[in-house]
Amino acid sequence: MPADRYVSPAGPSRHEVGVKRSRFIACILPVEDEGQARVRLSDLRHEFHDARHCCNAYLLGAGRDSAHSSDDGEPAGTAGAPIMQALSNHVTATGQADLSNVLAVVVRYFGGVKLGAGGLTRAYGGAVTQALRLTPMLLHEQRALLDVHLPPADAGRLEAVLRGTLEVLDTVWDDPAGPTVHVACPADTTTTIGTIAALTSGVGRVDSAGTRWVSHALSPAEPSNGGDMPSRLL
Repeated sequence: MPADRYVSPAGPSRHEVGVKRSRFIACILPVEDEGQARVRLSDLRHEFHDARHCCNAYLLGAGRDSAHSSDDGEPAGTAGAPIMQALSNHVTATGQADLSNVLAVVVRYFGGVKLGAGGLTRAYGGAVTQALRLTPMLLHEQRALLDVHLPPADAGRLEAVLRGTLEVLDTVWDDPAGPTVHVACPADTTTTIGTIAALTSGVGRVDSAGTRWVSHALSPAEPSNGGDMPSRLL
């Protein structure tokens, strides 16, 4: 997966499915690093202290360079692995399997009926798959930054023109020499610099300002239920 873009949950969400009287509560959380993932998992273990299992998996980094999963007492390979597979294979609204910086925890309340290895695998993976379909997402892209310095005499009009065409992050107005408009653009800034020159009739002075991660909201995929797994949002 490219290391200059990824998708993560916009915030925590929960989704529950029932299978043969067992409850599977899938909790999806955004996390920035392993330490935060451990804290979030600990919080859920405390909240669901009476549950038999809190199986989990996480993916971290723009390139998914860190991953971990746990069966938490379920038979080996029946919980952590299918949760991880659901995270790794989830296709977001970008059309790509590009989800990262995400923790999925599936809390199980045993209903008295054993599901077998296949049933557990389908239940854990299915709960996460359904939860992800209902979770709002953010697209994160590493963008080049340009500072556009405008002359004070026509700054208001030019700033509005730039906002109407380019990805303007913000504008700083506290310099008496004129405002600075912060613009995000692709790594190859040539086209954007040319556009700025045209929009400002050459009076906008442009400086490179490094790079920055920029986030945009994505729409979640349509929910889908399957088989004998009635579900509900929590």
